[in-house]
Amino acid sequence: MPKSRVRSKAVYTPPPRSSKARVSPPWLVPTMLGCLIVGLIWIVVYYVSQEDLPVKVFGPANLVIGFGFLVAGVVLSTKWH
Repeated sequence: MPKSRVRSKAVYTPPPRSSKARVSPPWLVPTMLGCLIVGLIWIVVYYVSQEDLPVKVFGPANLVIGFGFLVAGVVLSTKWH
């Protein structure tokens, strides 16, 4: 029976981890929660007021603004450690 080949490369060892723990800035969580809450309230007020509030001049763009706040909150949540 043939002999198996001997490994010529060293076994992979991952690089050492840094001893510093990554910490989120103190403003991140309040800003994230604020964006999520403002976006949700903006959209709910728009529907409940039958498209008169929050800003009547914007019309359907109020949905874009509300979802913009929600997206900003979700993007900030990805930075939270």
